Amino acid sequence: MMLAVAGLTVRYGALTAVSEVDIEVADGEVLALLGPSGCGKSTLLRAVAGLEPPSAGVIRWDGTDLAGVPVHRRGFGLVFQDGQLFPHRNVAGNVAFGLRMRRLPGRETRVAELLEMVGLAGYEHRRVTELSGGEQQRVALARALAPRPRLLLLDEPLSALDRALREQLAMDLAAVLRVAGATALVVTHDHDEAFTLADRVAVMRAGRITQTGPPEQVWRHPVDEDTARFLGCGLFVPGEVRDGVVTCELGSAALPWAPDGEVTLGLRPTALRLAETGISGKLIRSVHRRDHVRLQVRLDGTDQLVDAVAGIAETPGDRVHLALDADGLAVLGGHSRQGE
Repeated sequence: MMLAVAGLTVRYGALTAVSEVDIEVADGEVLALLGPSGCGKSTLLRAVAGLEPPSAGVIRWDGTDLAGVPVHRRGFGLVFQDGQLFPHRNVAGNVAFGLRMRRLPGRETRVAELLEMVGLAGYEHRRVTELSGGEQQRVALARALAPRPRLLLLDEPLSALDRALREQLAMDLAAVLRVAGATALVVTHDHDEAFTLADRVAVMRAGRITQTGPPEQVWRHPVDEDTARFLGCGLFVPGEVRDGVVTCELGSAALPWAPDGEVTLGLRPTALRLAETGISGKLIRSVHRRDHVRLQVRLDGTDQLVDAVAGIAETPGDRVHLALDADGLAVLGGHSRQGE
């Protein structure tokens, strides 16, 4: 079974929120719709769910056109940003609501099985108002999985949580989706979250899909500068790859995943790191982040400012050396654009 969206367009008057989108999600696959706020990704998901009427295009499940099929008959599970739990029901009551038929044989067993799956075994009688934000989202996920939906739709399911909890829950959610064998479409603006959860990523901008592919391919080969900027690249320089080594004005680094030839490199802040030797410059700013120090350096002999990272703080005004690190590099000109 498979979800297939062809030529989907959603308009609100003169505003086109989604424009001629083609996507497919195969059985057991997790596809992430990744893009900035306002790009149309949530509207696309809502159209798939049946919550927004398409202006044009077709949404099919296993070859059957879903036009006219109401939300509750599509067999899709929905998880939203706030979970939308019922405060008057306990945890088990919320999960069981997804089963619809309260006297269904094995109902309690299914609820217990799902709570075990999402890491909440023994929470059946807890009030949902007593749970943390992360625990509430786990309950919402269990409720959505309860009736064994043929497609799970998740709209920014972790965005309301703090960063550390979001990272942990993303890993847990990825494991749950794999264990459940779920087919899922996940909307997110966070590329770390998308790459943790998804088998494939579809990057969306201004209502259109600009690139699709496995997470590693999208990360290393963004299709254009706008996509690369969204994925964290702030500086672009020409370079050349020969025998698995890239050379540019900022240094050289092993790059075995890039073909030989002239390239445009996108540099994330982690592409330049504090080193004993390398290009030199004056440290302008040093800012502590959660797991590293972000540096801003003015290169010697130029007015160019570059970002870099270090393990320890340095004193502004000091002269430092920076070396190129391949982990922070992207080679522009990705593959799998929509329509190719």
